[in-house]
Amino acid sequence: MAELKTKPTPESVEAFIQAIVDDGRRQDCLTLEAMMARVTEAEPTMWSSGIIGFGSYRYTYATGREGDWFEVGFASRKANIALYVMPGLDRFEEHLSELGAFKMGKGCIYIKHLADIDLGVLEGLLTASVALLRQAD
Repeated sequence: MAELKTKPTPESVEAFIQAIVDDGRRQDCLTLEAMMARVTEAEPTMWSSGIIGFGSYRYTYATGREGDWFEVGFASRKANIALYVMPGLDRFEEHLSELGAFKMGKGCIYIKHLADIDLGVLEGLLTASVALLRQAD
């Protein structure tokens, strides 16, 4: 069985965020860091691929493969900020309809700037997502 490429690293979250050149993007990432720490009550951890993850949960696929993953996280990418919502987004249609301007993948929300979305709605979505993951434990 192949080993996952994305896993926790000892890299500094603070150094990673401070290295973001664009001031606006850096501030958005600091805001997300504070929000996700508040929602999960967990310290941030750097994951390979430049992801900052919060909290953790154990998953098991139907094949029996198991692993550990973060509950919520984000990554500053070249074109946008990717927000990772681990139980998937299909359960949060009401939140998404009120969120603002974003693009979406299966478990990711892609935003250009935090100013484009409603931060209260985002925090509600993240809170509901974490609660759902923890309920499954």
